[in-house]
Order: sequence, then C-alpha cells, then structure tokens
Amino acid sequence: MADWTVASGILWKRINPKTSRFDYIWLRDHCLCTSCVHPKTKQRMLNTFEIPNNIKPLRADNRQDGLVVVWPHEHESVYPWEWLKRHSYDPPIVQSSQPQQVLWNAQISNSPPTVSYEDIMKPGEQGDRALLHWLSTIHTYGFSFISGVPPTPSATETLVRRIAFIRETHYGAFWEFTSDLGKGDTAYTNLGLDVHTDNTYFTDPSGLQLFHLLDHSSDSQTILVDGFHAASLLRSNHPSSYHLLSNLRIPSHASGDFSSSGYIFRTEHPTAGYPVLTHNPSTDQLVQVRWNNYDRAPIGSTFLDANSALSNAKLIPKFYSALSHFHAILSSDESRYVVQLKPGTAVVLDNHRVLHGRTAFTGRRRMCGAYVGADEWRARLAGLRFTFEDEPRSV
Repeated sequence: MADWTVASGILWKRINPKTSRFDYIWLRDHCLCTSCVHPKTKQRMLNTFEIPNNIKPLRADNRQDGLVVVWPHEHESVYPWEWLKRHSYDPPIVQSSQPQQVLWNAQISNSPPTVSYEDIMKPGEQGDRALLHWLSTIHTYGFSFISGVPPTPSATETLVRRIAFIRETHYGAFWEFTSDLGKGDTAYTNLGLDVHTDNTYFTDPSGLQLFHLLDHSSDSQTILVDGFHAASLLRSNHPSSYHLLSNLRIPSHASGDFSSSGYIFRTEHPTAGYPVLTHNPSTDQLVQVRWNNYDRAPIGSTFLDANSALSNAKLIPKFYSALSHFHAILSSDESRYVVQLKPGTAVVLDNHRVLHGRTAFTGRRRMCGAYVGADEWRARLAGLRFTFEDEPRSV
C-alpha cells in the first residue's frame, strides 16, 4: 500500500522504499480506463489536448488494487501500485525484468547454448514455451545453436519464420548461397572473413541472422566473438579508445552489388555514420556493437565534420589507435569461439552484439539463412514473456 498527499498540482506517492511524484496532467493523460484506452488495441483514445493544463483531482484514495483518482465530471481513474512504480519518472525507479546477459569468451565452447528444433516446432503452448526459451537464450548469450534441423532450405526458412517475418534486404529475403560471387559481397567467395557485424551501412542493422550449413566438402571454420565482452575489455584496458569508439561516427557503404541490384548503400552526411559502440542514453548500458572493416567507407572531410566536437590535429591517429586496440581484443584466441558448422545444426546470432567470421576454404560450402529485424524478435520475446511469465505490457 502507498500513501498519497496533494500539494501544488502534484500527487506524491509513497512507493516503498522511495517516494515518487506525479503531475496531475500526467496522471489524467495516463488514465487506464476503457474510455481512455481501447481495451483491445491498447491505444490511447483520450484526447490529450482537451485536458486543462491546470487540471486538479476532486479526490484521491488508496485501495488494495491501486491509487484511485476522481477527476472533474466524476471520471474515475485507477492506477495499480506496480504500474505506478514501473512508470515513475520523479525519480525514475530503474527495474529490469529482462534476463541477465552473460558475457563470454572462447571458453563458451565447453557448453555452447543449444536448443532443439523439434521442441521449437511443436504445436501449441509446448512449442511456444520452447520458443520463449530459445529467444531468452539469444538475449542472454547473443547466439544459440539449434540442433536437429533438417538440412533443407525449406525447414530452415520455417525455423526463421517461427520467430517472426523475414527482413528482406538487397540480398533477398531467405537466401541460399555458395562461393560463386552471386552477390557483390565477400561472403559469396571462398576468402576468409574477419569477425564483423552485418548491415553497418543501414540506419537500422538487422537484429538476428540465422545460418545453416546445408552441405560442404570444405574445412572452413566459423568464428564467433561476443562484442559486449570485447567492449568490456576495451573499456577496462583502454578507456580513451572506448570513449572514442563510443562517439566517433564512422561512415560505411555497400556498393559491390550495384551492377545487379542497382543499390548503393552509404551513410550520408549529416549523420556520416555511426559509432562502433552505442549506449542507452538513460543508463549508459552498451546496447549495440556495429563493426565491419570490409564495409567501412573512406574517412575524409565528412568524418571530420560529423565529429567536429572531437576534431583536432590528432583525431585520425587516435582513431586508428582505438581501432587497433579493439581489433587486438577481437582477434585474440581468448575472445574467439571457433567451431565447425555441420548440416543439421543451425546457428542464430544477435547482429547487434555477436561478431562472426570464417576461415578461408577450398571445395564446396553451401549455406542458407535469413535476417530478422531487431524490433521484431524483441517484440516476439516480449509477447511470449507476457503470455507465460506475466510480464507487463507497455500500458
């Protein structure tokens, strides 16, 4: 139970162990009744702009189920205590209901996160609970293997669509490829690839990437690196480099497929690119690693303009020094999980966290896979948690 007082246009609520204040107009705007929020769509129906700026409640009271406020015209609003705590803004009450993320290095090879295709594809609640476990695993580790996948494009595509709809790009929707340069990208060769994230030239890089090796006669190995773990080492060992890579906007481009697709992707001025490390502006928590040296565009006046707040005669040398520090961590044996993919076991990566690469190879290597948007897979996880773990919606 919470105590309330009324003073100077503010409702003060005691939500143990802190006291939160709520403006009258904010409370009226966030009434949860079915006249103000549509019961099916959960969208606001209240006309915010008809609320007087100086609105005051007629009365307020505590109830077991929450704070009850009666507004002019006897309109009653009920605000559950947990809802008030979750949406407290003065002060913010930080509370994360997300599973804890686990940072990892090469030792993850001792027990890599793995789920079962058979479980995920089961109908009804049993399959949905397995899907919840899978997506929670991806959130926790940034990647997951899926065992028992039939080594066919159709089964793999069905697996991807179990999460959400596929994100189509200039590579297509669901793709199947080998080392035939079918697209203007180094992935379509037999060359080795250093670890990287995909779509650095997009404003919104794809969220998940799922790969499945269908058949092969090569000895190519896949390399995975936890970008969040690498960033934590950079922050500890080279804080100035961490700061630079969190602020410098690095341009990227993709134009190798122009002759067939007609697309040229590049980060244009005034954004002129994005930092390697992106943080939540409220919590300063690292939320995205965006790094692909293959797609890094030439650094020139646009780079300097975009980073004018940091510009000085030594910016370029500092930039390359910071990249070298980060690359050394990404390249270390301690950071790299090296694995030989096999038909029947797919792997899915959080493209905002885990970097991937491969060794050079000879022979045949036939892959398939697809992207899923970041918003889509996170929304799917949120919906499953709401269904099975009683997690709250946004309202």
